[in-house]
Amino acid sequence: MVSPADSLFVKAQNTTLPKSLRPISPPPDNVPKHKHVKDLKLRTKLNRQAAHAARSKALVEDAELLLMSEAGKMQVETELERTWRIGQDDIVQGAGQEAAKGRRELKLDSGPYRSRYSRNGRHLAIVGSMGHVATFDWQTGTMHAELQLQETCRDITFLQDQSFFAVAQKKYVFIYDRDGVELHRLKAHIEPTRLEFLPYHWLLASVGNNGFLKYQDTSTGHIVAEHRTKLGACHTLAQNKHNAVLHLGHSNGVVTLWTPNIPHPVVQILAHLGPVVGLSVDPSSGGRYMATSGQDGIVKVWDCRNWKGTVREWTTRGGSAELEWSARGALGVAVGGSVNVYTKPSIQTPHVAKAPPPLYLTHPIPHRPLTSVRFCPFQDILTIGHNAGLSSILVPGAGEPNFDSTEADPFENKKARREREVKGLLDKIQPDMITLDPDFIGALAPPTKLTTAVNDTHDVPFARLPRLERLRVQGRADETELVDDDDEDAAEGDGDKNDKPQSRMEKEKRKMRGKGKSLKRYLRKQRKNVIDPTAVAIRAKLEKQREEKRVAKAIENGQVEARKPSALDRFRRP
Repeated sequence: MVSPADSLFVKAQNTTLPKSLRPISPPPDNVPKHKHVKDLKLRTKLNRQAAHAARSKALVEDAELLLMSEAGKMQVETELERTWRIGQDDIVQGAGQEAAKGRRELKLDSGPYRSRYSRNGRHLAIVGSMGHVATFDWQTGTMHAELQLQETCRDITFLQDQSFFAVAQKKYVFIYDRDGVELHRLKAHIEPTRLEFLPYHWLLASVGNNGFLKYQDTSTGHIVAEHRTKLGACHTLAQNKHNAVLHLGHSNGVVTLWTPNIPHPVVQILAHLGPVVGLSVDPSSGGRYMATSGQDGIVKVWDCRNWKGTVREWTTRGGSAELEWSARGALGVAVGGSVNVYTKPSIQTPHVAKAPPPLYLTHPIPHRPLTSVRFCPFQDILTIGHNAGLSSILVPGAGEPNFDSTEADPFENKKARREREVKGLLDKIQPDMITLDPDFIGALAPPTKLTTAVNDTHDVPFARLPRLERLRVQGRADETELVDDDDEDAAEGDGDKNDKPQSRMEKEKRKMRGKGKSLKRYLRKQRKNVIDPTAVAIRAKLEKQREEKRVAKAIENGQVEARKPSALDRFRRP
């Protein structure tokens, strides 16, 4: 027979603390025990606080060791050595086993190829100009979809995540799901050449051979904006991830910046003397720097805050170049038969001479032409698309090592992806909030110079005001009051010694004497059909004053007896 005390003792042995109350890590050494405190409850509380403080201090030291302010770039031992002399074989041998998987060569036959990574850097989408499309998880090698579209394809991009992707095909833009099933055919996007997706606004932007820039909301399916660039076919498109402004490079060397709420470019500069073939914006500096390359073989770095000329420019060998900025500010330039990588701060430092900045890394690729350059998010990997497929090289220090799991998580599961998609829909930003200066949202509005209040009673937009009110707000309204012919004749007749009837022509001449006749006659004709409440009130007031003057004059001449005041006058309406 087991007693109740023994049963409680058995249950206590088999019971454990909940996970939320267990310590995350074992308590560190040299933690004070507070044995001098006699109160058991107080001593336990002090011991717990001391262990928590010691554990937090150890975690802070580990965080300082992991989150270093300096990126893990390559360093040389002596001043005579150069980092660009180090090849990919040496980098792969020095890197870890997991990082070395990023070095790969994909030999494909439907080139030249373009590539695009998902936001979390886990999935890769590729498209060949002859119609070969594929999406896969490059870390595990899992193929999601592979299509042979048998027509010209120019660009590809993921939408909100790896579940959907859009392909710029020969005539329209098509949207496919993860399994490669065609979902939508966007007939409004005609002959697209480049695609971009704005993740915080859920907007798919495309530009094509007809020179139209179009924004389509992928959550509702509506066309948000459609801008005519008036600069012909466009083959270069990039987005500023800081303010969601799109940068377009045109065939006449002009670079334009567009927002969906303005029908004309917010910024337009002449960047090159020939067609613009490469364009990218630096995400590490908050979108402050933009790099462009032209068919003239010149690479230029611009400061997006003032646009007062280039910060640095240099000439490349091999003609036109493809550009791409990494999350840490490394600039990849694919030109000719090689890929060159430049790092900060040399490419952002003003330099008078047109000399190239110090080279950080170079890699030869014999397969021409080089059609795309893409850095993998959260990885030190650079993927180059060319005529024979795709080549991925390791660029130490190019990727951002610290990711925010609420924005883009490389290790997210199916449930986390669904929750992030729903949260993104709830937090979707309206297209009208896209501006060149994102700090403008939430700032205090400056006081308006023009008032739009009609009679100071209610506020009306200036464009919806009546014409007379708009002229009055602008200070161009004619406030002179015109009297009727009969009233003016009566007023003039009172002071006229000879009460002779006058003809209409004489009245007109007498009334318009000494005034601009043609202008006044025109204004009088224009005002006949204008009914303004203010003017009607003024006419009524003048009529009342004339009536009071006429009655007073009649009383003075003895024609009318003066009205005696009465006690009932208080009840008369004014």
